[in-house]
Amino acid sequence: MKFKIKKYKYVILAVAFSFISCDDYLDINDNPNNPTEAPLAGLMVNSTYESSQNTFRMGDIATNYVQYLASPNAASSSDIMEPVSYSGTWGALYNVMTDINDMILQAQAEEANHYEGVGQILMAYNLGMAVDAWGQVPYSEAFNFVTVTPSYDDDAQLYEEVLGLLDAGIANLSAETNASIGDDDFIYGGNAENWIKFAYMLKARYLNHYSETSSYDPTAVLAAVGNGFDGNEDDAQLEYFAEQFNPWADVAIDNANLFLGGWISEQFIQALDGTTFGVEDPRLPLMVGATDDGEYIGTVNGAGRGDAPEQGARSVLEEGDFYTTRQGPLLLGTYAEQKFIEAEAAFGIDKARSYQAYLDGIRAHMNKIGVESSEIEEYISSPEVSMGVDSFTIDDIFKEKWVAMFLNPEAWVDARRYDYNYEDFDLPENLNPDLNGMFIRRLAYPDSEISRNGSNVPDVTLLDAIFWDE
Repeated sequence: MKFKIKKYKYVILAVAFSFISCDDYLDINDNPNNPTEAPLAGLMVNSTYESSQNTFRMGDIATNYVQYLASPNAASSSDIMEPVSYSGTWGALYNVMTDINDMILQAQAEEANHYEGVGQILMAYNLGMAVDAWGQVPYSEAFNFVTVTPSYDDDAQLYEEVLGLLDAGIANLSAETNASIGDDDFIYGGNAENWIKFAYMLKARYLNHYSETSSYDPTAVLAAVGNGFDGNEDDAQLEYFAEQFNPWADVAIDNANLFLGGWISEQFIQALDGTTFGVEDPRLPLMVGATDDGEYIGTVNGAGRGDAPEQGARSVLEEGDFYTTRQGPLLLGTYAEQKFIEAEAAFGIDKARSYQAYLDGIRAHMNKIGVESSEIEEYISSPEVSMGVDSFTIDDIFKEKWVAMFLNPEAWVDARRYDYNYEDFDLPENLNPDLNGMFIRRLAYPDSEISRNGSNVPDVTLLDAIFWDE
């Protein structure tokens, strides 16, 4: 939704929480007899803000794997799918989940059920991102002082927890409350109705992740969709403010200052410039920058800059586009994504509904990022896009959803469920030889976790699938 809040007075508070967060699991020096108690408003500030930041952090990891971005340096570890220790991102997830857990417990004590409900939805959101990246992770023993070496919970059981948290959040937000949320909520400003819609949208997302399993129930997905977003105005997003830029804008700014990052993959450029699919996509110039010569030229994943060492010879994220505006939104969940979830779930039940949802998803994303109406109609009416119900395939849904999920970590879930089967989607050059010519399926556990809790860390490889990736 388009929502402006008086964030400025909370900025110092949010920064303060980065230092006083009760990191139960990550900080063995916390004293259980002298806990730090923060007000609900402060916990809400930090929880909504850091959950949004975690969307960026996880998206930043996934961008090479789904070939939105490519490293300008040949054989960069993430670009060639080598094991990388993402200790900082792991810590950020657990830091905010600890604060969320504190918010839930404090809200229960104060009978502030709307705070509790938002906390449950944010816990589901962050836990879901952790499971989708690593599989088994600590949860049931992670937020107390009983042990500093918590056990790892089964990933399939954690998904049941995610879905249960969403249902509990919906119930709490549907009831009367003793404490209304306001400007301390950086996502919806305390609008309970919008949080409920977001919870249903997330429920549809996570239920749809079961698509490759025997547990998949497309009718349940569609039921959740029916209670979700009604349009782009409902999108879950955080709009940044003067004291803090959108982190993708920071990437673009850093690249312009020669701290190289945000180089666009050749795969993404060619998918939108007409090379791969035979139709030019008007979203391209609104999403990425042109070269100094006004062209759109990508970088081959794993190969680096090659024969174009000069900055300006390849397309990059540039400041001021939709995803890289300093005070622009960072998207957690969107109506466009929901329409593509609907299209996938309805495909085997009601193909006409699926086809319409697919077209609606394209239109929603184009409207979101500011494509002109005439260009939207021209693109959608092209035979490559509007192929008709009879010729419409599941591949069309995954292709358009991949474009619409640009820079979002959910795109990596889709890529794995789809077995990376996008048109002309090639393995990176200099691929990690341990992958045996296959795409990565999960992240390696971070070094910090191995050193702290190594006896409980599962023994897995980058090719071992998350439970839903059967």
